[in-house]
Amino acid sequence: MSDQNVMNRWYVVVGAILIQLCLGAIYAWSVFTPKLTAAGGAYQFSASQAAWIFSVGLLVFAVVMIISGRIIGQMGPRKLAMLGGIVLGAGYMLGGLFGSSFAAQLIFIGIIGGAGIGLAYVVPIAVGVKWFPDKKGMVTGLAVAGFGFGATIWVKSAGSWFNLLNTLDLFGLGGVQSVFFLYGVIFLIAVVLGSIVMVDPPAGYCPEGWTPPENNAGLKGAAASGLVDFVPGEMLKTPQFYMTWATFLFSAIAGLMVIYCIKLFGIDKLSAGGIETAAASAIAGTAMAWYAIFNGLGRIVWGTVSDKIGRKMAIFLMCLLQGIIMLLFYNMGGTAVTLIIGACIIGFNFGGNFALFPAITADYFGNKNVGLNYGYVFVSYGIAGVIGPQIAGFFKDAATGGNDPSIWITPFIIAGVACLLGAALTIVSKPPQK
Repeated sequence: MSDQNVMNRWYVVVGAILIQLCLGAIYAWSVFTPKLTAAGGAYQFSASQAAWIFSVGLLVFAVVMIISGRIIGQMGPRKLAMLGGIVLGAGYMLGGLFGSSFAAQLIFIGIIGGAGIGLAYVVPIAVGVKWFPDKKGMVTGLAVAGFGFGATIWVKSAGSWFNLLNTLDLFGLGGVQSVFFLYGVIFLIAVVLGSIVMVDPPAGYCPEGWTPPENNAGLKGAAASGLVDFVPGEMLKTPQFYMTWATFLFSAIAGLMVIYCIKLFGIDKLSAGGIETAAASAIAGTAMAWYAIFNGLGRIVWGTVSDKIGRKMAIFLMCLLQGIIMLLFYNMGGTAVTLIIGACIIGFNFGGNFALFPAITADYFGNKNVGLNYGYVFVSYGIAGVIGPQIAGFFKDAATGGNDPSIWITPFIIAGVACLLGAALTIVSKPPQK
């Protein structure tokens, strides 16, 4: 069936990006941490408490993805995406109205907000792969690029663009909770709009001018091309699943650690070099915004590159480069320029995870069940969302030297070594046979 007879498949990409722009708000968490952890401020959370809200959001996001992968077939992608938008928006609005304590923010932003993200996130990936079987890497990158770009919008809107954290005061809630409420309203409306085009193609659909690859290389070639379909029970019995899972875990630790701590690290490191705290905070915020931009670009570029050089080689190069840059990142934080450059590279590589791992899941375990199978792979990301930020928060809280930047050396080394382990695992991984 030709794409001339059905909906223009690029509408799916537009809807996916709109949805993901909102889901990516969780990556803007670092813009709130200075306000939440400020001594004498309205909240006075510890660094670990602020990290736990972020970590729980990521973990719930990952776990709920398994549920959404199971129900997408029965519920339909459009309704599932709409449900995700409603839950996400409600979580942030409730966090705005009632999130004056750590427990309340943990529940509303972390648990409910994370659940909304998990419900909606899998939809653009599962739908996109079916509409673009000829460009799985590229469309997966495009479908999730908004997740990275969205963080830039929400970080800069709360900070330097509109200074919402300091100027917005809805219902007398103060800056942080007012921003939560406003963002919740926006998320609900935008995700529901984007979900309208989240529909599967007709049965037998093929893009015009594309012919599905034939299995001329035996079972190994079929598995490598996504032509052999595994159900989750079969996938979980393969060593390739656990190697892919562990590689995603190791690679994601670095990016999630930096998302959580880049503002705190930037203030500590730049202030130690003689830059005033307010200026250091602004520079770190800019670094986070650039991180988010390159996070989105990395999803597109790494996904497209993987269509050319293969998913395995792309994941290896991404993990290798990320490991090296994490080992150098502490020293790069000493100047504004090198801090921003380091943030861009880390964000670029981190973004690649979200194009490469759903694509390799489809390559290894089939296109048909990728929405469900990728949910199991994605649990590793949720666990990385606990490990990475909590390592950083632990060393920050345990520091005895106030704002001594040297406390960040150990967390960055741990993350760098984990990425190098991921690169090594990728080298020895081979497509499964069925």
